[in-house]
Amino acid sequence: MNENLFASFAAPTILGLPAAVLIILFPPLLVPTSKHLINNRLITTQQWLIQLTSKQMMTMHNTKGRTWSLMLVSLIIFITTTNLLGLLPHSFTPTTQLSMNLAMAIPLWAGAVVMGFRFKTKNALAHFLPQGTPTPLIPMLIIIETISLLIQPMALAVRLTANITAGHLLMHLIGSATLALSTINLPSALIIFTILILLTILEIAVALIQAYVFTLLVSLYLHDNT
Repeated sequence: MNENLFASFAAPTILGLPAAVLIILFPPLLVPTSKHLINNRLITTQQWLIQLTSKQMMTMHNTKGRTWSLMLVSLIIFITTTNLLGLLPHSFTPTTQLSMNLAMAIPLWAGAVVMGFRFKTKNALAHFLPQGTPTPLIPMLIIIETISLLIQPMALAVRLTANITAGHLLMHLIGSATLALSTINLPSALIIFTILILLTILEIAVALIQAYVFTLLVSLYLHDNT
């Protein structure tokens, strides 16, 4: 019980060298590919899910926005596999690191904003000053809208980090309580173990939902700027 609660969130090392890069590159290897004319059920199901997700996110986009479809599909697959692998025992979840999530959010957000200022300059600037704003409030409103624009990638990263980290911490606490009670009160330990199983199912759902929410918000930012 004296184990550091945040030890599982520390970046792992191999022979003193950081292993985070290898862990980040590992999830794409788990996505199966096929060179056969007729695919098996796993590949068929995977392609159906990718097409469904892509259609869901790309329906609202114009032709210019749909050029990001490969990027967004790759993003949701990467975050989903990373989140799910992090639920395995003695594993490391890169999406619990704020720096990792900022590294994903900032370039995507910046790319969408730059596209907006390049191709829809008037509409992009109009977001800073809604029509009908009273003259005395114009400077303050421009500052508020600028801050709200700049905080978007931080909100993306913090949302993903907080949800994944909170779930892992809760599972760790309940798992430790189950182990401690197993030698003291077996019925209570079984009840808490049942709660742990239900929480694990909930965390699987959270891992999928957070990957979808992160990608969907990037898609919405892209839609506002294309």
